[in-house]
Amino acid sequence: MKQRRTFSLLRRLKSFQYAGTGVWRAVKTQHNLWIHLVAAALVIYAGFFFHITRIEWMIVLVAIGGVLSAELFNTAIELIVDMVSPEHHRMAGAAKDVAAGAVLIFAIASVLIGLLVFLPYLYDYYEINC
Repeated sequence: MKQRRTFSLLRRLKSFQYAGTGVWRAVKTQHNLWIHLVAAALVIYAGFFFHITRIEWMIVLVAIGGVLSAELFNTAIELIVDMVSPEHHRMAGAAKDVAAGAVLIFAIASVLIGLLVFLPYLYDYYEINC
């Protein structure tokens, strides 16, 4: 029977360090993640500029977090597939395509959320200033 380890604050802190290392590694190596990060920065700027509501902030931040998380999962899947199948294999390619498709679906949904949140503000802004 496996013995349970006791709680250790140091181990918990170490797990945050590992997670941060993983995020940083993805930021350094994944060009698509950079695109998502730039888009997220622009959306956050727009949120402050238009003074979106608290509920709109929650929705926008969930969308941003979802896209970034999906991209990190996609990266992890690609790394694992490349490790276990270094030569080209049809199923390995399919796994990578499906993971990328998940990112695409979340990104499209997030764009639609962005349009629903920001179009009324853009309409009001241009109606007042033009």
